[in-house]
Amino acid sequence: MQPLKAHVHNGRLVLDEPTDLPEGDVVELVQLDDVLKNGGDDLDDEERAALDRAIEESFADEEAGRLVDVADVIADLRRTR
Repeated sequence: MQPLKAHVHNGRLVLDEPTDLPEGDVVELVQLDDVLKNGGDDLDDEERAALDRAIEESFADEEAGRLVDVADVIADLRRTR
């Protein structure tokens, strides 16, 4: 789902575009400045370290020639339909 964009009007949050969310759904809103101030996500230190390790492993896989180009994967998927 795409992030919803809203603005404050008379102390209320007003969505800038329609949504197809079901009536009564609860949506948690976080101020964008707070998200960016905290690195752009809600990863804790352990999750951030795991992500960093996975990225480093991916770089090593690329250098060793163990990656497949996404365009090739998509082309293969389309051929098998």
